[in-house]
Amino acid sequence: MACWQILPGRRWSRLRPFLVVLVLAACLFYQTLTPSRTRRSLSAIGNGVLPDKAAEVQQGRHKEVTESRARCFLPSSNLQVWKEVRESDARAVILYIPSSGSKQDLQLYQRILTQHSYTVTVVEDRKLNRHEIPNPDELNSWDLFICLSSNKADQETCLNIMESHPAISLQKANAFPQIQHLLCRKEGLCQLVRTFPGKILIDANKLIASSNCSSCLPRIKPHTSSHCEKIPTEVDHKETFRIIIKVYVLVTSLTPLRAFIHSTGIAWHPPKKKHCTIKLHTFFENFLAASSPQQAFDDVKEAIRRLLLITEVFSQAPSSGPKASIQCSSCFQMLTFDIGFSQSMHPSILEIHEHFDFEADEDSDYQDQTFKETLLDDAFRILLSNQVSSSAFLVNEHPWKESEHCLTLEHLNPLISFVKELQNIGQFELLFPSAIPQVHFLLHDLYRMVNPEEKLGSILALHWLLSNLLEQLQVINKVVHTNIPRSFPNLAKEMHCSYDKDTLPYIRQIFTSPPLDLNPIFDPKIKEYYSEVPFDVVTVKIRAEPVNCQCDVHLDEKKGPSDANYPLGLGINRVNILVTYESQALHEVVSIYKIIIYREDRPSLPLFDDHMLCGFVQDCGSIIHPEESCGLQPLSAEYLSTISETQLKTCETGDMKGQWIVPCLSCSDNRTCDWRQITWQPHNCQYPILNKSELQQCVERKKVLFIGDSTNRGMMYYLIERVNETLQEWQKAHDMKFYPNVNNGNTFISYSYYPQFWIDVNQRPTFEEALEQLLLRYSPLENTGQTILVVGGVQWLNFNHLHIIQKVLKRTNLSNILVIIKSLGMGFHLPVDGIHSLSPAEVQNLWNENLAILNTAKQYGYDVVDTFIVTMGRYKEFLQGKCGCHFHEVVKSKTSEGSDPVAMTLSRPYALGKYFNNRNNLMKLQAYASSSQSPYHVRGPINQVYSEILLSRICAYDRKVVGM
Repeated sequence: MACWQILPGRRWSRLRPFLVVLVLAACLFYQTLTPSRTRRSLSAIGNGVLPDKAAEVQQGRHKEVTESRARCFLPSSNLQVWKEVRESDARAVILYIPSSGSKQDLQLYQRILTQHSYTVTVVEDRKLNRHEIPNPDELNSWDLFICLSSNKADQETCLNIMESHPAISLQKANAFPQIQHLLCRKEGLCQLVRTFPGKILIDANKLIASSNCSSCLPRIKPHTSSHCEKIPTEVDHKETFRIIIKVYVLVTSLTPLRAFIHSTGIAWHPPKKKHCTIKLHTFFENFLAASSPQQAFDDVKEAIRRLLLITEVFSQAPSSGPKASIQCSSCFQMLTFDIGFSQSMHPSILEIHEHFDFEADEDSDYQDQTFKETLLDDAFRILLSNQVSSSAFLVNEHPWKESEHCLTLEHLNPLISFVKELQNIGQFELLFPSAIPQVHFLLHDLYRMVNPEEKLGSILALHWLLSNLLEQLQVINKVVHTNIPRSFPNLAKEMHCSYDKDTLPYIRQIFTSPPLDLNPIFDPKIKEYYSEVPFDVVTVKIRAEPVNCQCDVHLDEKKGPSDANYPLGLGINRVNILVTYESQALHEVVSIYKIIIYREDRPSLPLFDDHMLCGFVQDCGSIIHPEESCGLQPLSAEYLSTISETQLKTCETGDMKGQWIVPCLSCSDNRTCDWRQITWQPHNCQYPILNKSELQQCVERKKVLFIGDSTNRGMMYYLIERVNETLQEWQKAHDMKFYPNVNNGNTFISYSYYPQFWIDVNQRPTFEEALEQLLLRYSPLENTGQTILVVGGVQWLNFNHLHIIQKVLKRTNLSNILVIIKSLGMGFHLPVDGIHSLSPAEVQNLWNENLAILNTAKQYGYDVVDTFIVTMGRYKEFLQGKCGCHFHEVVKSKTSEGSDPVAMTLSRPYALGKYFNNRNNLMKLQAYASSSQSPYHVRGPINQVYSEILLSRICAYDRKVVGM
């Protein structure tokens, strides 16, 4: 094509989006510059017929663009307007929230808009009616108007002000009156069904009968619609569907239509009312087990696309009423489509919400809130990216004239806006425009149905330009894929980057979801930042954009990902952003940005005299036992009396059932609890806590061998610190390690890391080989209880490993040693990049796997420590590490030089069973933890609990029992 002569190599990526669109638009209209082809193309468009393959550029048959025609691309007077607006930094938004609105939503919108450099003005607790609205001069002072409506009455009020005072060219509002009137009103839906029979690919009866807007509207007269007369108004179709999903759609323009569908949605099963956040592609592939997942997803998109196109077409029809009062060229709409799937797997649109609608019930948790923030942040990135400079092209002094073959601002503005939206598409996917020819034939048919007489060249030409622009961008992206990123989000880098060598070490911006309040405010020249997040924020997605075109951004390491989802453990989390210079094959690190993210502990109230004791085993955010209760439950007086007995018997095994107990003002609100005083309490028994001399005597002349992952290593370091009352050395050992200075040299402790996941599977030692190597290396070993083998980890262990242990011990004549199996633990439950994450169903199945391990261990005569039941209820309280499975951390003590003052605030002692039984021993344990002069200290209350259970099992056969 002749276009490639204008776009050589990579040079086009240095142009601004306006110039890129201008050149591409010239290519699209290139064929109109020959007399014969001009008449053919524009005549076809004017009559509603789309150009076909015959309308492509004919090589060598063109004329140069004349000076007069070139000027119509951008008149000089309007260029001045663009420059003036672009130099203005003032960006203001009005957030209107009625008395029934959500304060949480208000704060969320404020935070996101502030991140986009908007000055937010909140209008609360009053109606924006015709008598209270600002005057026209005041209206010009804002750029964005958002109504956080929560019911129909509030939405009607917002529509009234938008229709009475329509936004000017540089102002946006979050509602299309046309969509409100046609999609969210019973009368409007009936009109669409009647006007376009057979064109809507859904069950119109179900759509209208369950419309969420019907209750606030007057009853339809019999003569208005024969289609709607027989539709019942009180039918709940949702109960008849196998599964229902919420699909989120962002409409950025209605005429011509531009719409995006988010890749994530919400699914729930109607009878159980349980919902979960899902990736739509994964949903169709796994949950529905569709024979053609992509086709099923395409069917959903086609149903939504048709309904939106019909809405656009009908809003332009003469019969739809005076368009002047409802047209809004600067509006946008956030829509939610409730779509049901029956046994036939055919999608049916059940309900359309005029906002992003989320499931708000008792099952909602932090993941729902995180998804909500991500969805809104993605939407506003599309809507607000370079809004001022792009929106300025809405100024149009030269209306379309079919006799002139040039582009006016009316046509350039949608093209420029479209390119910017594609650059910031995030997790949205393009719904429309589409390059599929059938879609445009459908559009032509729809327009001819409502307006067969009027010429629609201008509107259809805009649609044709947008679809061809999309096709050209896709072609360019494919042809030069070696130099230009393949995805539209990365296209932004190419269009905005610099080749100036001085910009090599800088990044343009750091993007996070949920948004982080960075301190100091981001500046490319500042390399270190700090931020705090509340307890319920457990992950953050981070990406950054380099300033220089020849640089890339990687997270944590030189070949790391450009964006990633990070788990946030309690306390300090560190993220490094590396800027690398892509010079030939080398990837030179030119600068490093550092972000420290501090995740707060559980919100906790000090203990009051009138507290009550509450217990829990599992958290409602991750239900392991669906049949059992979740969350805080009040404890009966009988149970409290039993566990408070001074002579409570000693637990005979390390897997006794129990629960966490915490004092609260109310068991129905976990924010009223003193989480600093939480304790693990077994049912009807107690684990003894040994003092220093008892513990040293217990492990004297013993050899304790640990084999497992980092969670097993954390228990080992806790044992060393308890025996020595100090931890002199510490490292993240990933091989075999021997610790000779335990208990004044009288206790032998060794550790072997397994599995060695960093080694290729074909070369990685098997568990049998690793165990045998550990036993042989530290032989001779006594075949008695003086030799102790502790085996376990997070989730790699299964009952087959226990068979291997028995076989190896028998072969090495060590069948009589004490074997303690540490069972599974919570972890790998977060959607984190770089590791395998478990689905909710897989997390639930861990209970059965853990039970199989415990039962098999007892059959072989091994002792056990059940860490799964201890960790499952407090899975959110993990510490640093991608797996979300670490409940211990080794930190520098206060006496250690160069200790991190922020980290030291995390090293406070935790009480273990403070309220029950022998309080004196517990106070001694707490005093030990806080007064130790050790250079290092193992912290973590959950690790402390199951490590103390381990110590009690090690000493169960040769110690004097000391009650708690």
